Amino acid sequence: MHVLSLTLKPKVQENQANLYPWSISVMVVFFSVIGLAPTSACPSTCDCLNTAVKCVNKNLTSIPQPLPEDTKTLFITGNNIQRLTTDSFPKPLTNLTEVYLTGNGIEEIDSRVFYNVPNLSLLDLSNNSIREFSAEALAPDNTLLTLNLSRSLYNYSYNGEISRLFINSTPKLSKLDLSNNQMVFLPDSMFTGLLDLTFLDLRKNSIVSVSSGTLRNPLLSVLDLRDNALRELSNGTLSDFSTNPGLTDIRMTDNPWLCDCNIVDMQDWLRKSDQVSDKQSITCDGPDYLKGGLLIQVEPSQLKCNYNGDLEGVLETSYVFLGMVLALIGVIFLLVLYLNRKGIKRWMYNIRDACRDHMEGYHYRYEINSDPRLANLSLNSDV
Repeated sequence: MHVLSLTLKPKVQENQANLYPWSISVMVVFFSVIGLAPTSACPSTCDCLNTAVKCVNKNLTSIPQPLPEDTKTLFITGNNIQRLTTDSFPKPLTNLTEVYLTGNGIEEIDSRVFYNVPNLSLLDLSNNSIREFSAEALAPDNTLLTLNLSRSLYNYSYNGEISRLFINSTPKLSKLDLSNNQMVFLPDSMFTGLLDLTFLDLRKNSIVSVSSGTLRNPLLSVLDLRDNALRELSNGTLSDFSTNPGLTDIRMTDNPWLCDCNIVDMQDWLRKSDQVSDKQSITCDGPDYLKGGLLIQVEPSQLKCNYNGDLEGVLETSYVFLGMVLALIGVIFLLVLYLNRKGIKRWMYNIRDACRDHMEGYHYRYEINSDPRLANLSLNSDV
């Protein structure tokens, strides 16, 4: 028996040796498949590549579900998703950091929409038509760094809605794009809550002025004000820019700058400061004799305000307009009289008859009082 065991042992060891490589191969393949397999399937209307999910021009009306749990980048563009609700991201997606929702016709963004995307750092909502953006759409402890709202507001009146979002919900925001939104003014406190803001794009709006304190962000380094409706910048705004040494790239071309006496301080600031990167291209839009000229090259003596001439023109225009209004009122009055001529005539006859009866009564009493005989007759008749 001892000899037999000795003879069988090498065979058992040989079989085990042959089994080990095969077992190791199976385990390697198994764990490889487990490691590479996504935690959930890709939505049928989307294309998934590694950790990116793309749903482009699929005529979607909502965010497709379920999204793979390991998704890091989500592209949903060119669809018809009018509203984002809590059902848009119903399950936690802790790996999701970038969301692109461009050109979906989004109008409403409800509260708590992005609560299940705690590590969201980039949100692109450009080319939409947002009417309502809840200030509670993002979690209070969100880490959003980049927000693109270019060409996304329904109209210029909704910048107040967006300003509430900036004040309360984006404490870490660093880059903000608000270009192409037809904004006319900026609320004074619009950006005060963005203490980490470094890049602000306000191009291609219709901003007519920038109040002092509006852009007093301590870390702001790039400010794009090109292609707006700015005529001048106040001394307070210039002071805000000058006292921010980190603001090294201001862009202000393609504005209708009015080169008169009110822009002297701005011209002096442009000549002394290196903060405006395109100052060599800033041109005057008026008055006519300076139109097209470079602002920094205009002589200060040419920056004049002709109050007398302008005032005379304004008064002359006002008098002409007043005369036209009065003439129109007169024509309307005559037309009303003409259309009501019969009624007016009847009314005048009634007044005449009433006055006549009244006067006859007075005349009768006067005659009685003046003639004693008639007075006695009147007394006897009363008795």
